Amino acid sequence: MIRIQNNIQPKDLETKLKRFWELSAKKIHSIEQNYDPNNGAPVFTENGSYTSRGWTEWTHGFQFGSGVLQFDATGDKKALEQSKKNTIDKMASHVSHTGVHDHGFNNLSTYGNLLRLMHEGKIADNTWEREFYRLAIKISGAVQASRWTSIPEGGFIHSFNGPHSLFVDTIRSCRILVTSHLMGHRYHAEGDIKISLLERALQHIVSTAKYSIYYGEGRDTYDVWGRTAHESIFNTNDGQYRCPNTQQGYSGFSTWTRGLAWAMLGFSEELEAFADLEDSAFETLGGKENIIKTMEKAAQACCDFYIEHTPTCGVCYWDTGAPNLHKIGDYLNQPADPFNDWEPVDSSGAAIGAQGLLRFGHYLKNKGDAKGQHYIQAGLTVLNSLLEEPYLSTDENHQGLLLHSIYHQPNGWDYVPKGSKIAQGESCMWGDYHIREVALYVQKLIHGEPYLRFTNGMF
Repeated sequence: MIRIQNNIQPKDLETKLKRFWELSAKKIHSIEQNYDPNNGAPVFTENGSYTSRGWTEWTHGFQFGSGVLQFDATGDKKALEQSKKNTIDKMASHVSHTGVHDHGFNNLSTYGNLLRLMHEGKIADNTWEREFYRLAIKISGAVQASRWTSIPEGGFIHSFNGPHSLFVDTIRSCRILVTSHLMGHRYHAEGDIKISLLERALQHIVSTAKYSIYYGEGRDTYDVWGRTAHESIFNTNDGQYRCPNTQQGYSGFSTWTRGLAWAMLGFSEELEAFADLEDSAFETLGGKENIIKTMEKAAQACCDFYIEHTPTCGVCYWDTGAPNLHKIGDYLNQPADPFNDWEPVDSSGAAIGAQGLLRFGHYLKNKGDAKGQHYIQAGLTVLNSLLEEPYLSTDENHQGLLLHSIYHQPNGWDYVPKGSKIAQGESCMWGDYHIREVALYVQKLIHGEPYLRFTNGMF
């Protein structure tokens, strides 16, 4: 269980953040100078160098979005210009990519962040540039909404596995539907049927809360408050739910911690966004109050589970049911050990989860709920651990920023260094992006800058 540091404040991390951004800049420029783009999108490191591997092109947005975050945090104009050029040159295919559920990752990390900077006055306001970003987001939202599976009570955006498959991580891709809706866009389908992107986002969110999250209500033998299933399987003939499953976790009945973290962050940031939407937008799904309650319950359950089932330092192992965890000993009552002989940690899940904890805490605190501070302190505790070694990569020859992340443990895709029995010491593009994102989130709180939300500049 996380040993929450109740006295730590955002300002206490200022010195660590300064060092963090200095290291971050070197990593960004090293990848730009040394990575061969002909190999595809960089995914994770092997022996300190980024390499490409995977079943979809889904990490360009994290690569180019990192440069935008670097500029936002430090004023690094070179990083900004590199990211803008790469966005123009390489992101169009991601806007129109009909085969993935990753639009909210790729396109809001690039076009969305650039539009936000323009809205906040950090980059010059240029009409055609602004409309270019807006058009990309509008189309991306509609393309993402087209990956639709109907079920009796609504539907969901299906994963690249096919129409039977609901992934818990797609919750964060709902942002692209919401932003596209906020720009006045709709999805036009067969027969020129006009479909509300907000309604589809809400239906997907409700489906995720119902089928991907457990609440200790006896759904199956392993039903524990806040446990998540990576994948939920449906019969596409009649839309009926069949069973939990996983792709990157240990089993359908254990919790893949990065999937848990995606849910923590996805529900929390959508709650922040929906707080500003008019009640009438929720009428077709039973009203705003019911949907918000559903989302709050899911967010709290996931955040509670993370706190309860993560080692004292706040950095998680890759799956809470990983089969060899018991060989580590009393692993939940000691700091995570990325150098153990049995199971890898996943720092990328911790970086995503830290932001989820912070945002959920902020959301509750804004509502006047005193429990919010509990989650804020938990998030700061996790981030504090990640901003120092052994998780912060201080070796200038290592292109990764956040060490000890895991891509796909069951497939054995992660690099195991000589002399180690498990994958460790490497980075992934989503981990590096999300540690930058949560670092920027906290830095803005310290400096009193506009609160970092994905809807900034989208109206």
